[in-house]
Amino acid sequence: MSEERTVDQETRCGFVAIIGAPNAGKSTLVNALVGAKVTIVSHKVQTTRALVRGIVMEGASQIILVDTPGLFSPKRRLDRAMVSAAWSGAADADRVIVLIDAKKGIDEPVDAILDKLADVRQPKDLVLNKVDLVERPKLLDLAQAVNDRAAFGKTFMVSSTTGSGVTDLKRHLAATAPAGPWHYPEDEISDLPARMLAAEITREKLYNRLHDELPYDSTVETESYEERKDGSIRIEQTIYVVREGQRKIMLGKGGETIKLISQSAREELSKLFETKVHLFLFIKVRENWGDDPERYERMGLEYPKGR
Repeated sequence: MSEERTVDQETRCGFVAIIGAPNAGKSTLVNALVGAKVTIVSHKVQTTRALVRGIVMEGASQIILVDTPGLFSPKRRLDRAMVSAAWSGAADADRVIVLIDAKKGIDEPVDAILDKLADVRQPKDLVLNKVDLVERPKLLDLAQAVNDRAAFGKTFMVSSTTGSGVTDLKRHLAATAPAGPWHYPEDEISDLPARMLAAEITREKLYNRLHDELPYDSTVETESYEERKDGSIRIEQTIYVVREGQRKIMLGKGGETIKLISQSAREELSKLFETKVHLFLFIKVRENWGDDPERYERMGLEYPKGR
């Protein structure tokens, strides 16, 4: 719940980038801070591809959260684009949250992130996530070890899933936001266009349904988004895969798998848009979509040169 704004309060507005290793819980934390779903959550690593913004109101402060892709060692063109987007998101922000999965601690991806933090000049706060899964003595040792590696303003211990510690973090971000006018209307929770958010929701349902069977290099694009006279929304989306065998997996026997995915996505979209949604999914094979600059532009990523 956002604190009430008093008339004489000076407005504040700040961009906060959340960086961390894959599956640290960045998207879940963004959703918890916003109080609504603005970015997809999946156990499959690297589901966040572009910089998704969630907008938080706290008193007279507007906090614009930048949910970046997870930081890891890139191997393919898409990987490089995502890692570049994450670090550029941190460089452009007013403040940076370094999010660490407390259960995993300082593993290889976190170690690499801590090494590179010296290049990030913005004020940084440390957030240990999933603290409900770790004993307190271990948490304190981890907090000390991470603070020994980099300069953090404050350390927070949260559970994005249960909401523990999230309010304290929100208040801190509101208090430290720079003075200035708000960038977005008070009732807006994301700057992600509706058609892109719809594609992200469907992509989440694909990942949750198929898990490891789904190729990482699949993508969803909203081809048409129509608000109808009766108030309902008609959405057509195309799911792109790179091989015919992947298309068959996604369809399932008698088209059963894609029907279940469509139903799940449609239900969530109806709740999100607060109206009836007519969703139509199509699956197409496009072998080299990962080498198409236009696809990167649609995802909000810069197309990396070279292989």
